[in-house]
Amino acid sequence: MRTMHVVVIVGARPQFIKATVVLEALGRVPGMRVTLIHTGQHYDANLSEVFFEELQLPQPQFFLGVGSAPHGQQTARMLEKTEPLLVDLKPDWVLVFGDTNSTLAGALAAAKLHVPVAHVEAGLRSFNRHMPEEINRLLVDHASDLLFAPTEIAVQNLRREGIPDQRIRWVGDVMYDVALRYGAVADATSRIVESLKLATKHYLLATVHRAENTDDPRSLAAIFSGLAEIAREIPVVFPVHPRTQRVLRRERLAEQLPGTMRLLPPVGYLDMLQLEKHARLIATDSGGVQKEAFFYRVPCVTLRGETEWVELVEAGWNHLVRPETPEAVTDAIRRALDTHGEAIAPYGHGDAAIQIAAALQQTPEPAALPLHAEDQSSTQRFDQLLPPARAA
Repeated sequence: MRTMHVVVIVGARPQFIKATVVLEALGRVPGMRVTLIHTGQHYDANLSEVFFEELQLPQPQFFLGVGSAPHGQQTARMLEKTEPLLVDLKPDWVLVFGDTNSTLAGALAAAKLHVPVAHVEAGLRSFNRHMPEEINRLLVDHASDLLFAPTEIAVQNLRREGIPDQRIRWVGDVMYDVALRYGAVADATSRIVESLKLATKHYLLATVHRAENTDDPRSLAAIFSGLAEIAREIPVVFPVHPRTQRVLRRERLAEQLPGTMRLLPPVGYLDMLQLEKHARLIATDSGGVQKEAFFYRVPCVTLRGETEWVELVEAGWNHLVRPETPEAVTDAIRRALDTHGEAIAPYGHGDAAIQIAAALQQTPEPAALPLHAEDQSSTQRFDQLLPPARAA
């Protein structure tokens, strides 16, 4: 029996969620040994510990405790602490998720040590280089040996960048696996809708955490002013990310909000699913929440000028708005209320994690796979995607 050692690296709330089903699938493969590393990028109890408890994630064998810091410093700390672990562990694969600094640090540490890298949620593109997540996605995809794409559009993005088909696997979206698994669990265990005295389909759910909104006072003020106006018509429930909370306090934005706009501390995953399922509309800048809105057929307004999940916009489930003014936010929400999109199924069949585990078990030595497509005539190489060099 072939034995294999996979190191799984997580660090942020969305990665804990995705890891649940992937770790379970890896655990079912005969001869598979799995080591879980938690970078500590999200260290708040409501953003970290609660997910290990609620979703019954195994405790990580290694916790790096990196915490919050500017991008360069945070990524450097992760690299510094991850590299010696990989040297000692000598894994066959390093598996990373998504687009965070934890993703980038794990992939870089492995690639520089010539350890094969597998990337879950590969090929997503917003085509906005001002987003740190976009830079992370590009770098990780081009450092990876196996790229697990959640959609056909993601596959096409990778092909256009010169990544050969032998390295790409369309597996569907692990978040769909999770939604199928834990939606029923949330129904049975979560009581948050009742405890907040909310009426089903008579409130709006909002979340904001991306740096492009929280670090831009104009955008954040537009979002909160726009939501405050909507809250005069329909209650707004807003679990507040710690980063957003710090800005709210500094700018004193919370003092201007009506009582029908309810700010909550971060909620657990099962409670969040319940809030999503029973909302009339969701307004968010989160990639994961956009998809969960679709899974539960709730209309969504994305508080950004672009999204990685373009298929949801094209099908009418998701509506984009760049939060430049309060009026832009309120108008987008009013237009999207009670809308319904087309019947689509872009995220697979709920077996993405099983396909990922099987691919890792069956893939030949990554060194045998080509780094770039042999025929580049119809593709765009990664070096062509970079901005032009500045003149000295």
